[in-house]
Amino acid sequence: MATLLGILVLVVGLLVSIALHELGHMIPAKRFGVRVSEYFVGFGPRVWSRVKGETEYGVKAIPLGGYVRLVGMIPPEERVKPVRVGGWAGRLIADARDAAVEEIPDGEDHRAFYHLAWWKKVIVMMGGPLVNLVLAVIIFTAVLSTVGAPTQSLTVGAVVPCVPAAGQVECTDADPASPAAEAGLEAGDTLVAVDGVAAEDWEQATAIIAAAPGESMALEIVRDGEPMTLTVTPDARERVVYDDEGEPVLDAAGEPVLETVGYLGVYSEVVAEPQPLYAGAVQTWDYLVATTEVVVHLPAHLWDVTQAALGMEERRSDSIMGVVGVGRVAGEISSAEVEGYGVSERIGDMLMLLGGLNLALFVFNMIPLVPLDGGHVASALWQGIKNGWARLRSRPAPAPVDVARMMPLAYGVFGILLVMGVVLIYADIVAPVDFV
Repeated sequence: MATLLGILVLVVGLLVSIALHELGHMIPAKRFGVRVSEYFVGFGPRVWSRVKGETEYGVKAIPLGGYVRLVGMIPPEERVKPVRVGGWAGRLIADARDAAVEEIPDGEDHRAFYHLAWWKKVIVMMGGPLVNLVLAVIIFTAVLSTVGAPTQSLTVGAVVPCVPAAGQVECTDADPASPAAEAGLEAGDTLVAVDGVAAEDWEQATAIIAAAPGESMALEIVRDGEPMTLTVTPDARERVVYDDEGEPVLDAAGEPVLETVGYLGVYSEVVAEPQPLYAGAVQTWDYLVATTEVVVHLPAHLWDVTQAALGMEERRSDSIMGVVGVGRVAGEISSAEVEGYGVSERIGDMLMLLGGLNLALFVFNMIPLVPLDGGHVASALWQGIKNGWARLRSRPAPAPVDVARMMPLAYGVFGILLVMGVVLIYADIVAPVDFV
C-alpha cells in the first residue's frame, strides 16, 4: 500500500507539474490578448476535452508532456524578409508558415503571438519554466520543514564489532575488537560529551575522536535515561584526504594523500530532522547547479549511457536516466523496507524526487534551441536587441524575428530528443543504474 501511494504521489505530482507549466504559458498569453486555441496535458489521442470560450482544454493518452497552442507564433510571409532557401528545408519553412497563418481566424490577426512586444514574448515563454522552478522551491521547503532531512543524530545507531583491515569493511576472526565494542558502547546510547567537550552534533563529536588516535578519552553517554561515562582509546587508522568538493587530494606522484585518524567503530542513528524554511531555497540552488552541470555535459553523459547500453562499460551510479529509470528509482524508494521508514517518509522522498524533476524541466527547457522554451526566449531577446539597435540608429522598427526559419533546426532538435529518449529507455532496461 505504501509503495502504491508513493508512486501515485510522484505520477500525480508530475502531471500536475506539467499542467501548471502549460498554465504558466497560457495565462500571460491570454492576458496579453493572444488567442490560445488548445490547452492539453499529454500527447497522442484525446482522452477527454471540453471547449470553454475560445480554448479547448483536455487530456491526451500519453502523459509525457503537454502543450498550449498559441495562435500566430510564425509571422506571415509579407511581414518578414524573403526566405531564399530551397529543397526540403524551404518546403518545411513554407509549410510551417502556412499552417500558422491558417490558425488565425478572420479579423483576429492583431491577436497573433508574433505581434507581441519582445518582452511580452519573454514573459509568455518563461512562464512555464518559472512555474517549475517555483514548484521546486515550494516542494523542497514543504518537505524539509515538515518531514525533515536525514540527519546524523548523537544517538549510536550501530557498533562495529572490529577494526577491519585496511581497505576492508567486513570483520574477520583475525580483526581486533573495535574501541567502541571494547568500551561497551551499545546501539541506542546517546553521546553527551567527548573528552570533556559537550557534544553539539555527530560531526563535531567524531571530529574530536578522529583528532586523537591512540589517546584515551572519556565518553559521557545516556543509556536508557541513565548517564554513564565510558573510557575509550580510538584506534589509529589511515584514510584518504578529501577536498571541499569531495574529491581526493593527490600528491605530486598522483597518489591519494593519506592522514592518520582515530577510529572508534560506531555509526550514527540517522533521523529525519525538520529544517529551517530557507533550507528549501538552499536545496533548490544546489540541485539547480548540479542539474545545469549535467545539461552542459549532456553529450558526454549520453555517450557514456550508450556505451553502457551496448555492454561496453559499466553504467555509472551518477548516470542520467529516462522515464523508466526514474520509475524504477521511485519503486525502490517507495518499497524500501527500513525500520522507521513509514508513509510520511516515503511520500517525502517522492516529493523530493518530484522537486528534482521540476528543476530538470526548468533547466532543460531553458536550453536556447527551438522547439524548447529557451529557443523562443532567445528569439524574443534577439528581437529586443534588433529593436534597440534600430532605435539607436533612428531607423524604423525591424521585421519580426522569423521563427519559421528555425523549423529545420526545431525538427533536428526534436529528432535528437527522440533518439535520446529511446537510448535512455533502452539503457534503463538492459543496464539499469545500480545505487548499491
